[in-house]
Amino acid sequence: MKIIYIILQLLAITGFYLLGEELQTLFNIPLPGSIIGFILLFTALMLKIYPLEWIDSGAHFLLAFLSLYFIPATVGVVEYGELFSGKGILLIPLVMASTFLTMAAAGWVSQYTAEKSAKRKERS
Repeated sequence: MKIIYIILQLLAITGFYLLGEELQTLFNIPLPGSIIGFILLFTALMLKIYPLEWIDSGAHFLLAFLSLYFIPATVGVVEYGELFSGKGILLIPLVMASTFLTMAAAGWVSQYTAEKSAKRKERS
């Protein structure tokens, strides 16, 4: 029975994706349809229009296989090794800098969100 729930939840997640694709095509929005679908799903969850329990197991199922989604990118890097071989030493500082910038941005956003949440709780 759990498999049926997971399949239905995956269909719901796919439905938001397809809705985002259709909206992107219909209104010619300069964002990928998948991002629009994600924003719609996020909004529906935040406004409690769509309960989290309706997609929870399906989302966990997708996350369990997340590493498999990156295999095509890794194969692409291996396939075009000559492109990276000449500039390989330059890629190391670029990857390090982008990693640190990402970590700093994520830390800043989480700190900002935590402070804002704490202030909101103090007011209540």
